[in-house]
Amino acid sequence: MLPIDLVLVRHGESEGNVATQRSRHGDNSAFTPEFLARHSSRFRLSALGRAQAIAAGEWLRQEFLPVRPERNGALFDRHYASEYTRALETAALLGLHDARWYADIYLCERNWGDMEVLPESERKARFGASVAMKKCSPFFWTPPNGESIAEVCARVDRVLDTLHREAHGFQRAVLVCHGEVMWAFRVRLERLSEREYKRLDLSKDPHDRIHNCQILHYSRRDPATRLTYPYANWVRSVYPLNTALSSNEWRPIVRQTFTNEELLARVGKTKPMIE
Repeated sequence: MLPIDLVLVRHGESEGNVATQRSRHGDNSAFTPEFLARHSSRFRLSALGRAQAIAAGEWLRQEFLPVRPERNGALFDRHYASEYTRALETAALLGLHDARWYADIYLCERNWGDMEVLPESERKARFGASVAMKKCSPFFWTPPNGESIAEVCARVDRVLDTLHREAHGFQRAVLVCHGEVMWAFRVRLERLSEREYKRLDLSKDPHDRIHNCQILHYSRRDPATRLTYPYANWVRSVYPLNTALSSNEWRPIVRQTFTNEELLARVGKTKPMIE
């Protein structure tokens, strides 16, 4: 059984995020030989990323009361972070009192393979056909020599197994990781279908994004009645630096199932090509 509260925090804006954003606007100056030679796991936070991490930590301290008064105010029973530098830096800057962080390789960001650290123009020139295929099936699409979101979900299952084993009976656990890893958590905990993931992935609504230092809070406790249940049946999404970009409200998790007829209706939306 998971802890009553499971809190996921995306890392703050990183050097890689900044370089990619500039590149999409035609500025490839960040992609120096030194930058290109560095593995993406070693990217540090930007100044904005550090501010985002501090803001997220302030929100956590305001939102949660200590779970273990004998430890002088610890907010969480377990602390986990991705091995990537930007996640470790974020975890430290949250400023959680008496935190003892476990670095977990399964929380590391999705592997983008040959497309990992490239200017946007080169990415399109070398992998344009592959990028176009991503729009058809973003959940199952795999970057050349990288990972699909479906494969990241398998890693997330390992993390959930760890939580069931190590954090059983605890009130709270916090995990600092990455945007696409958090999407994989959404798929597994909310049972998002491949089509629902595609809809959200292609959405332009900022409320459907996972921003840097955005927080996903899953709970087994009903926010209205305060009763606890065996499963994480409620979730809220908060972006502490700008709550206008997040929904902020608790919502129940409805895990969709399908009748035989509904399955055939879904299949029918795909035109057959060979009879």
